[in-house]
Amino acid sequence: MSFLVRQIALKSSGEEIIRPTTVEGDELLIGRDSSCAVHLPDLAVDPRHARLSRIDDNNLVIESIGEQPFEANGRSVTRRQIDLTAGAELGFGSYRIQVQRDSETGMPSLTVRRVEEAEHKDAGKVYTLAGLLPGKRSSAWTFAIAVLIAFLAFPVWSYMTYQPLALQKDARRPAGLHADAAWITRHLSAGHKNLENNCQACHVDAFVAVRDNACLTCHKNDAHQHIADRPGMPAVERLTMARGEPTGFAGFQRTVAHAFNKPSGRCVECHTEHAGAGAMSATRQQFCADCHDGMKSRLPNARVDNAADFGTDHPQFRPLIIVDPTGEKPVLQRVQWSPALRENDGLKFTHAQHLSKVNAVAQMVIRRGGQFHGQQALKCEDCHKTDPSGTRYEAVKMEESCQTCHTLNFDQIGGTFRSLRHGQPAQVVADIRAAYRGMGPMRPVNLDGLSRRVPGDRALRITASDYARAVRFYPSRAQQAVTQVFSKGGMCYDCHIVNAGGPAATGGFTVQRAAQHNRYYNDGWYSHKDHTRTDCVFCHTKAETSNDAGDLLVPGMDGKGGCRSCHVGESGSHLASAQIKDKVDSTCAMCHSFHMADDGAPWRPANKRHDKMTITAEADRPRIPAGAMMR
Repeated sequence: MSFLVRQIALKSSGEEIIRPTTVEGDELLIGRDSSCAVHLPDLAVDPRHARLSRIDDNNLVIESIGEQPFEANGRSVTRRQIDLTAGAELGFGSYRIQVQRDSETGMPSLTVRRVEEAEHKDAGKVYTLAGLLPGKRSSAWTFAIAVLIAFLAFPVWSYMTYQPLALQKDARRPAGLHADAAWITRHLSAGHKNLENNCQACHVDAFVAVRDNACLTCHKNDAHQHIADRPGMPAVERLTMARGEPTGFAGFQRTVAHAFNKPSGRCVECHTEHAGAGAMSATRQQFCADCHDGMKSRLPNARVDNAADFGTDHPQFRPLIIVDPTGEKPVLQRVQWSPALRENDGLKFTHAQHLSKVNAVAQMVIRRGGQFHGQQALKCEDCHKTDPSGTRYEAVKMEESCQTCHTLNFDQIGGTFRSLRHGQPAQVVADIRAAYRGMGPMRPVNLDGLSRRVPGDRALRITASDYARAVRFYPSRAQQAVTQVFSKGGMCYDCHIVNAGGPAATGGFTVQRAAQHNRYYNDGWYSHKDHTRTDCVFCHTKAETSNDAGDLLVPGMDGKGGCRSCHVGESGSHLASAQIKDKVDSTCAMCHSFHMADDGAPWRPANKRHDKMTITAEADRPRIPAGAMMR
């Protein structure tokens, strides 16, 4: 058996909307619960109020499920039998249900209609506090005015009452509640933590964007003009030109910003605050790419090439190499990196010979033991030592690294060895000559010596004559020893470039000065400490095969051992298909940062730089001013 349920609703115009539904089964439920076949959303109706069942084809019975009654033809009952021929009208709260047989289908029909009487009250208001509260419009205006007072008028008043005090020298706001603190979104960074209760330190004028002069009040000596002022064009104007004029919606945003007195090119466009406690967050790559992507077309005279992302668009490295180590200061030159790039450091050292696992050097390491215990060959760290910070490697010192194997001993007196002094050619010559001056040829036995002689007076006279001649010419052998030291096979010649024609003090020879460079990329930041998971030869791939001391073993961007072997830019899109085990997302700020405190950072204010740094000459190790490195 089936029931036909018709739900009737009224439009605002009074027109009826009828929604018929067919319910299968011999019974149906009536109640406020949405699962009931006849759903009556009225608080006066129980969730499961009554059950309507079929007796036969002409009769139905309806009865309350609980104790709550209902109306049947105007009478309050809990059970009623209905004759479909005569029909009946049921009442549940504000709803009336007409029960009869449908003339078209012959099924029992229930027509549900809500009674709209004048005295009827909406249940949504009867059982809520809506009637006791102000209306929505009045509430909205009240809250809007309250917000304006609490977060605009009160903070402005707090600022204006402090403003006279701010004009005093070294004025600071007292601790306590400051209404304008409600405008701060998040805490300041660690560097500006002491300004959290002093909004006027940066926001000097009310409702005026932060200006650069507010930053320069404290950062007088360490502020960095990213694009320095040029004659006829201030730095801000050049920065704006480098970025280019925005188009579309971005152009509209800039116009609106200018209209509200927010000019472009300010410090705060890159150095954002109120991002939370801790260190100031690194500048996002987009800030750099906005200017450097295509900047050559906007600033043809720019000294840097276009750059957008390290993985997709970055110029080749330009290391600063030594081109002439012979002067008082080594001559440096910035050149384009290439696999065949060479450096003139004044040495004859070869990495391949010292890192070999099968030659005489390896055999010596195996036999020596001591610091080489368990090694089958020399390792990079046997000679190259990092500085205390682990950032870069210090210059190799002969006395600490090379002299372990390359001894400079030239004489032995008892159990004591006499050594030549490294890096001082004149002292080497003086020591050798002094040694030959202080000792003579071996004396024969007949002259109170130990050398054997031929017996007889004639032999005695010949021996005495030969010894006198040897004593006379013995000092000349000192020059032979000097020549041997500075010639092929000698102590100095095998590692250094030696030329004839020097002063008498150095025996007529000149030893070319040797210089070591410990930083090739001054505009980029690199730390060996962050790369300890890889072997040295992973990046310095030519070390094991280099037979020339002039080979530049510093890696470039691409190729085996290049930086792009791991660093794939901000999104890693450039090497997405390459076989790289550990891809490192690399933003601009990872290598280029202009306000780091370490003296080895890419940029520091002039008054904060150390006067001497980074170049070590082997002869007397002069310290070269930082400015000389930039030429």
